Amino acid sequence: MKAWTSSVLFFACCLWAVNGQSKKSSAEEQFRFNTKSKDACVMTVSGEGEMKLRIVCKNQGKSYWCEYTGKPSVCRSFNANPKQYWNQISMERRKTTNACQGAMILKPSMCQKAPVDAHMKQIAAGPKLVMQKPTQSKSVAKVTPARKTPSKPTPTTSTEQNADRMAQEHCWESLHDVCAYIFDFFQGLN
Repeated sequence: MKAWTSSVLFFACCLWAVNGQSKKSSAEEQFRFNTKSKDACVMTVSGEGEMKLRIVCKNQGKSYWCEYTGKPSVCRSFNANPKQYWNQISMERRKTTNACQGAMILKPSMCQKAPVDAHMKQIAAGPKLVMQKPTQSKSVAKVTPARKTPSKPTPTTSTEQNADRMAQEHCWESLHDVCAYIFDFFQGLN
């Protein structure tokens, strides 16, 4: 009886450990790579069915990120070897100087002929690249007069620029305007 109970407990523990491990691996997987310009990148894959791919890269104190979404399970080759699908994406991103620039749709060679849903489409990216910041600051200057109050012109302008910068650093690109408004509001309370 004692040996049987021990065997059942051992078997239950093994099943629990295997079940926990498979859930962890299907929930999120990470791939590390470096770009041509020596950016250290981490590619994180999560979800089932509709999957999300997030790439975060850092180099010399600067960082950038991008997110993609798609249904790679629509591709038969993906179902046969999902790791190879993600490795092909990271290998392609490795060949670039900026892992988030260029391709808005990622199509690994193993799923080139798969339906459109199988490909990963870029949905967000940030913060803006250094080359784009001058253009961005000009657009901030154009927007500033509309939000500026006559009683405090200089502090409001710097507060708004700070709010815009914080929104770019901490929010998804699609939410930049909303985040900037909220940051600006709370900075105005100080």
